[in-house]
Amino acid sequence: MAKTLTVLGSTGSIGTQTLEAAEALDFRITALTANRNVDLMECQARKFSPVCVAMADEGAASELKTRLADTPVRVLSGEEGVCECARMDAEIVESSLVGIAGLRPTLAAIETGGRRIALANKETLVCAGNIVTRAIEERGCELIPVDSEHSAIFQCLMGGRKSEVKRILLTASGGPFRTLSKEELTSVTPEMALRHPNWDMGAKVTIDSASMMNKGLEVIEAMHLFSVEPERITVLVHPQSIVHSAVEFCDNSVIAQMGVPDMRLPIQLALTYPERRPSLVKTLDLAEVGTLTFEKPDTDKFGCLKIALSVAKRTDAAPAVMNAANEVAVRAFLNRKIGFTEIPELILRAVEDFGKLPARSLEDILAADELTRKSIKV
Repeated sequence: MAKTLTVLGSTGSIGTQTLEAAEALDFRITALTANRNVDLMECQARKFSPVCVAMADEGAASELKTRLADTPVRVLSGEEGVCECARMDAEIVESSLVGIAGLRPTLAAIETGGRRIALANKETLVCAGNIVTRAIEERGCELIPVDSEHSAIFQCLMGGRKSEVKRILLTASGGPFRTLSKEELTSVTPEMALRHPNWDMGAKVTIDSASMMNKGLEVIEAMHLFSVEPERITVLVHPQSIVHSAVEFCDNSVIAQMGVPDMRLPIQLALTYPERRPSLVKTLDLAEVGTLTFEKPDTDKFGCLKIALSVAKRTDAAPAVMNAANEVAVRAFLNRKIGFTEIPELILRAVEDFGKLPARSLEDILAADELTRKSIKV
């Protein structure tokens, strides 16, 4: 019998590639959600015939409902509609929503219990890691990472016991500005930042990659996914994006996972684990690649990474405040309201102002997030 799958964030880069993999694997789609891309959601709903779909944007939901009136597909709206889709009966729920918007729906999917959560929304663990991992354990869910780096670590850990892990080597492409000077970064435009050398991603994640905030978020995510302290996570810049991450064990052996930079590989593994299936990803030709290089990241030049590493171990609202400020800053940069080098400056001020707020509950975290967003003037 075909496995059932719900995709939260189905119209984004990860969501569309997930549906491509699901079609090849002959999965049955239970529910789909998106923000406001009505055209693509209509196409997906007609193609995969889910039980229901949800649009976070109320206006988009109203339009989609009219368009799908000739189908049996239910159309829901708003955050509660997205959460209702997340609770639908499906064996696997993939959370590929972008930003803090993925937190409540991911928790809604976990609340149902006894299912696999394929997590591509790193902000969920960055902002509420302890809450999410506790809910996973209490509800008997299985958490499988989708990010290429965390999928790589997950695969490397199959080669040894968790107690034998010495450290995690988290790789980063370095983005499009790896070789620019700090002064040259002041003239970076949104168009320049959106041209990632290796990966095809959505706008927000691409800017995060350019600023290296993405790697900072991934360090915090890895802490929660694999129960390791930040001191045991080493970030390595690897421009070729062939080694997706590695694990060093207590005997100093290192196991790495390699592959061409194609998100369909970790997406498919999250869907089929513990099995591996033939995929749509092309074969890695190491002779063609020729050279693999590694270097330390420049945290002075890329302040976002420095900030993330500084808040990684904090148990107050600092990680959530950092994330909220980053989302606001990235949007402001894309709208040309601030410069590229102002992104970490804005984030640092927010962490200094609101980072010490409590984060004992989901309500605390969401309150800190809201206060941060309202207080930033750009």
